[in-house]
Amino acid sequence: MKRVKAACICQTLHFLLKEDLGHDYAVNLVKQEVEQYKKGLDRNHTQYKILEETEQPDGSIIVKVIKQYNSSPVGNYLD
Repeated sequence: MKRVKAACICQTLHFLLKEDLGHDYAVNLVKQEVEQYKKGLDRNHTQYKILEETEQPDGSIIVKVIKQYNSSPVGNYLD
């Protein structure tokens, strides 16, 4: 028999600008989307660690995150 002792997932997320909107407005929407993503993780009590958050020259944002996989314990992945 096996049991999961610790599990996390590493993701690189690219929050892209919507093309049919004005540039400044689209950049603001992307920033709001990133904040909503973080609030969603908190709301769902998902343990996570943002490794990197980089704004690209076009205004889009790349977020590298390690987060809890399902409801598995995270062990020392987030230390």
